[in-house]
Amino acid sequence: MIDNSSMPPSSSHDASAEETDFGFRSVPKEEKKPLVRAVFDSVASKYDVMNDLMSLGIHRVWKRIFITELAPAPGLKLLDLAGGTGDITFGWMRSGGGPAIMTDINASMLSVGRDRAIEKGLVSNLSFCVVDAEAIPLKDMSVDRVTIAFGLRNCTDKMAVIREARRVLRPGGKFQCLEFSRVQVAALAPVYDAWSFKVLPVMGGLVAKDRESYQYLAESIRMFPDQETLAEMFREAGLSNVKYQSLSGGIAAIHSGWRL
Repeated sequence: MIDNSSMPPSSSHDASAEETDFGFRSVPKEEKKPLVRAVFDSVASKYDVMNDLMSLGIHRVWKRIFITELAPAPGLKLLDLAGGTGDITFGWMRSGGGPAIMTDINASMLSVGRDRAIEKGLVSNLSFCVVDAEAIPLKDMSVDRVTIAFGLRNCTDKMAVIREARRVLRPGGKFQCLEFSRVQVAALAPVYDAWSFKVLPVMGGLVAKDRESYQYLAESIRMFPDQETLAEMFREAGLSNVKYQSLSGGIAAIHSGWRL
């Protein structure tokens, strides 16, 4: 049995077209971006520490798989959306990838990522830009890879992000998304729910001094489309050869599609 605390209130399904989800709450669409920005302004300095604690370090394994799937090469250019503190961009560069543009809608997160890049000596062929993934300020067909890791669920218009990713890809380019997904192992569900809704908010309060933000993050995972629904969104946006790979029993998944 799944803990009822993990389920959104029924009213969340009755929201009008002018509303969207912010965790289990329905809010006017124009309010979501400022609310999400406030969350990540609050957690930016502790984001990496909390990622390790929340996932027991498993997110690092997921990201290594994700980067391998990108097949980095010197002649390929990467656009990393919602790049946060830089794990995907840095992994791309260390694996032999070409020039990279690291972006995030949140300047606080991007600042942490920039400082990490300087510390690691990874600033060559790397640029930084505050970017709303729903309106990417790049020309059509200008990059070879577009990535978004643990960022799509925080976007207001997810289809707009996927369409924009396809737009800026060159023919033969690949869009790849790493995101929390739907648990597919029944025995794991109650444990995962207890961890998400009972442990993580407390941990967020103790470590990041922000329990509410981590309550939102747990809720946002449950509101995100499941594996097959997201794959269909990729297809609807015009991407081809769409596939997905569930990780750790469906706790996370990698989705990919190509612009042909």
